[in-house]
Amino acid sequence: MRHLLLLALAGLVAQLIDGSLGMGYGITSTSVLLAGGLSPAVASASVHLAELGTNVASGASHWKMRNVDWALVLRLGLPGAAGAFLGATVLSRLSTEAATSVMAAILVGLGLFILARFTLRRTAVSEARVSPHGKRFLAPLGLLGGFVDATGGGGWGPISTTALVSAGRTNPRTVIGSVDTSEFLVSLAASLGFLFGLGTIGVRFDFVLALLAGGLVAAPVAAWLVSRIPPQIMGGLVGGGIVLSNLRAFFKGFDIPSAAQGPIVVALLVAWAGAITIGVRRHLADRRQAGAEVIAPVADSDQEPSLVGSR
Repeated sequence: MRHLLLLALAGLVAQLIDGSLGMGYGITSTSVLLAGGLSPAVASASVHLAELGTNVASGASHWKMRNVDWALVLRLGLPGAAGAFLGATVLSRLSTEAATSVMAAILVGLGLFILARFTLRRTAVSEARVSPHGKRFLAPLGLLGGFVDATGGGGWGPISTTALVSAGRTNPRTVIGSVDTSEFLVSLAASLGFLFGLGTIGVRFDFVLALLAGGLVAAPVAAWLVSRIPPQIMGGLVGGGIVLSNLRAFFKGFDIPSAAQGPIVVALLVAWAGAITIGVRRHLADRRQAGAEVIAPVADSDQEPSLVGSR
């Protein structure tokens, strides 16, 4: 019972992160399950089954807020579903040792990606509420995002959301809402792939329900959290945490010498602290700039009468 409560807490934290960043539920939950001793395939299967419920709740919320471009959902989600089914069947057939190495590498890479995405990079912002992207761009993106999502236990948001937001041709609200909604297709296909490859015996449905319960509780809280913690800071905290939590499996899977492990950890800790510092400074600079833009028009209007009077 205690173990299930801890999993519910993990699902709650993962959903808070996902609600704040538009990504991170699968990666965070999978990292927790792997740390608890589950095999990569079972961990990813459990997370994707739980995501079926959280995806519906998230998609419905975005639809009510008019953040969903249904054409984008289908053009991105259908290739994503194909990639997820393929990734799930591949992961189900790998040996536990090989799968652990693959998943550790993917999770470490995604953690570094999130860390850099939210602390070091600024992107253009578009007001377009309908995505202009066609199948040539969305089909390969969906295939890659779905495959990585299934084999890594997460990755749909970091890959799809980041690529679309970085392109700067669609409003970020529409990107996040459409990607979150299309993730239902990805989670469904991945779940079917895992059930096809593992059978129901390999899936811990009690873990699925615990993760789902925590995620559903956290969904309304995430809206409050995103207004309190800036994405630059949250992204730095989450990205670094994901990297460090998967380093042990990464070192073991790729036979990293013990003498090299210490310096790598120290270097990553320094980089993590630096990234968070950059994120905090950037957030403060953005706040100062926003304040200056509000004050400037007022100052201009105050100066105008004095200029007239001087004439």
